[in-house]
Amino acid sequence: MVFKRLLGSLGVGGPTVDTVLDPGAAVPGGTLSGQVHLKGGSTDHTIEHISLELVARVEAEHADGESEGVVAFDRFTVGGGFRLAEGEERSVPFAVTLPWETPITELYGQGLGIVLGVRTELSVAGAKDKGDLDPLAVRPLPVQEAILEAFGQTGFGFKSADLEYGRIGGTGQQLPFYQEIELTPSPRYAHAVNEIEVSFLAHPGGMEVVLEADKRGGFFSEGHDAVTRFTVGHDGVAHQDWNALVDGWVAHLAEHRASYGAQASYAHGDPYAHGGPYGSGHGHGDHHDGHGGGHRSGPGMGTVVAAGAAGLAVGVVGGMVAAEVVDEVGDFFEGDDEEGEED
Repeated sequence: MVFKRLLGSLGVGGPTVDTVLDPGAAVPGGTLSGQVHLKGGSTDHTIEHISLELVARVEAEHADGESEGVVAFDRFTVGGGFRLAEGEERSVPFAVTLPWETPITELYGQGLGIVLGVRTELSVAGAKDKGDLDPLAVRPLPVQEAILEAFGQTGFGFKSADLEYGRIGGTGQQLPFYQEIELTPSPRYAHAVNEIEVSFLAHPGGMEVVLEADKRGGFFSEGHDAVTRFTVGHDGVAHQDWNALVDGWVAHLAEHRASYGAQASYAHGDPYAHGGPYGSGHGHGDHHDGHGGGHRSGPGMGTVVAAGAAGLAVGVVGGMVAAEVVDEVGDFFEGDDEEGEED
């Protein structure tokens, strides 16, 4: 599907911009391509630069609770340095590389409730127009899809997905936020955990998989959070028994309770070791309060996402959550009647 968004004019008689992304969802670390269509205004203008900015709706936890804001996480200059004559129409093609940690917004075409956008900025003789946003769709890498599908195949259900502002300690995280995909436990692990949260931190050489479990308490103990990290490669996806691998990860997470409070937590980081394309390392710690959840099973994560995504709702933008915050959210975030303000 081709997304079109009229960005409006730069003052009276200024040029207009229409950015068109090429059809289909992009992938993390892959190419995002399209064209920026310009139309000259009532006079000639010098186009100093054309920039694209990637933005995401992100949640943040702070002393007063939680808030949502829009964070810019990459920026590209795709053109500029030319004269646009009165009424002239010109197209500027672009092809940029998405960050490897770009969140995924869909699985098998089903939305996960993650909101990403591409903002086009036009600079004309010192004036800048940030305009509106084009929605950005991102599908998973093959290894991400294989892992999520294995969770579905082994009986886990899709609950929700969001973006959290902050860092996962002890990892190579690059972006100022990370994605959490929340899953309800399979019947096998429903007695041990309330839910599982999965985070992917991809890079050119492979990917870190961070699993966090909200663990149920026993008769003499309270529940707590446990965190385990694993590394996987991008190659050989079709030859790996992902169901067995993922089940082993969850079993390790659910069964290992020793010294869970002795090491640093998910939020503060913990050292870990890893080895091989499917080597693993782990750490455990207290984190935020858990959330209850039941369980359901299905033939694969694609099916359970289709069912779960129907109930997803995207909230209204609240306070800003990062030093670099995008102003003027724009009508891409449908249903938003207010703009975020920096805290």
